[in-house]
Amino acid sequence: MRAGRAIPAGARTGMARRLVELPPHQIPAAENWFTYGSRTPRAARRASSVCLVQDGVDGVETFLGYRSGESPLGSVAFPGGSVEAGDRAEYKWFGPSLTSWSKRLDVLDQQLVRVHLVCAIRELFEETGILLAGTDEQSVIEMSDPEEWMSAREAIAGQDLEFAEFLRRRGLGLRTDLLRPVSHWVSPNFAFRRFDTWYFGATVPLRQEPSLLRAKGRWAQWCSTEQIIEQRATSGLGDLIGQPNTQGLRLSQITSPAVELMLERMVDAHGVVAYLSRARSLDVQHPDLLVRDGTYYLEVLGNLGDESTRPWQAEPGH
Repeated sequence: MRAGRAIPAGARTGMARRLVELPPHQIPAAENWFTYGSRTPRAARRASSVCLVQDGVDGVETFLGYRSGESPLGSVAFPGGSVEAGDRAEYKWFGPSLTSWSKRLDVLDQQLVRVHLVCAIRELFEETGILLAGTDEQSVIEMSDPEEWMSAREAIAGQDLEFAEFLRRRGLGLRTDLLRPVSHWVSPNFAFRRFDTWYFGATVPLRQEPSLLRAKGRWAQWCSTEQIIEQRATSGLGDLIGQPNTQGLRLSQITSPAVELMLERMVDAHGVVAYLSRARSLDVQHPDLLVRDGTYYLEVLGNLGDESTRPWQAEPGH
């Protein structure tokens, strides 16, 4: 990818092209990148994120949350975070084999595939309380004691309890078959903090309900994807969240291109089954930094609409 350049007036040919205005908190890094010229980008940390979806009155709804600290994933994003050392521990495993997952993601390193999947399920549990785990291939754990659940989430998030140990005590294995890969993004080269993120889609199991992590979360809720996209030229979502770095800002200024484009795909799907069953190319998206008339943009190139209704089917087993 190019380090950064002035954008020409003419549109590119032969590929899909999207421009997204840069969020305000990323502008200092962009100015620094242009001022001092091309350099070696900072290493991108491995990360995973999960788009929870459900059917609503206006179509697909998704669970969004606010992130403080100017996260590269956006101030408003899906549940997720970076890979941790504990994600490399041994886990009981239900669902497609690592060979099958490796083929689907087109990643040869099966251990890397494995840590991304573990990270996705762990981060989802920490941030929302949704646990994609069961005692066998057919079962999913139920949340019987909300207080015990919350205490476990806090201990895991604070690294006082290993996620693998939490599952082992309860005889639980990871239900990786409940995840669907939906997108793969790498942060722009200029960013001070960069992530290499795999995004997965999932629905909420019966008798589970997402909630904020106590004493850490500030805002999260189910949102109509259609309403968000319809109102993205306004500050509606940012004002609803009500944080200093969201109020008065449009959607592209409070989230990442990855989130905005996935919200569009959810709207286009008209339903959760259609959204999750689509087969996707999963080519990595790596936004480029551009400037026009003093305004910074992120440019995303590729087959952004390359999706079909062919379901992904994979053989089971670890």
